[in-house]
Amino acid sequence: MVDAASEAGCRPVLVVLGNSKRTSHLHSPRSPREEARGHEIDLVEAISSELMKSGATIVANPNWTCGIGTSIRAGVQHLITIAPGVEATVLLTCDQPYVDRAVIDGLIRLHHETRKPIVAASYADTLGVPALFDRSRLPDLLGLDDSAGAKSIILSNRDQVAEFPFPEGEIDIDTAEDRERFCVTSDSEAENQTVAD
Repeated sequence: MVDAASEAGCRPVLVVLGNSKRTSHLHSPRSPREEARGHEIDLVEAISSELMKSGATIVANPNWTCGIGTSIRAGVQHLITIAPGVEATVLLTCDQPYVDRAVIDGLIRLHHETRKPIVAASYADTLGVPALFDRSRLPDLLGLDDSAGAKSIILSNRDQVAEFPFPEGEIDIDTAEDRERFCVTSDSEAENQTVAD
């Protein structure tokens, strides 16, 4: 996702991650909850390490467990702080495997063509991310409730939204089982393509 955003000319590229601060005691036994928290921290640290190689800016969100709105707000606030003249932001999630440079380029191109302040992906009879929000809509993103995502802004402002057809947007990977299904499907599609060639 970071590479796709960079290839599409998005600057800066920000990635919002959960908090990776350790607060556990060294010699005391850890509860199951503390063990789970330790695993989450290890995961965030591993992701951070990989992202540092990409040139992306990592934004820590210590409130990530309160909902997606906290992560969007953290990212947008950081964006405004480091790039106060930003014209627009493209909001992406890490779980949509078919988002690539062409999709991001398409969102940006449609924004320039229509001059609509929001460009949202259209899939599965709805609108959602990936989506572009121009600077006039950044206050809306900063005003999201903790548990609300960008879709709430998109759907409540339909007259200001340009729709970008992206049927693959309905595919997301939330669990290990989703990933396994996606890998099997991708391998099968690749084999079918080879046979067709």
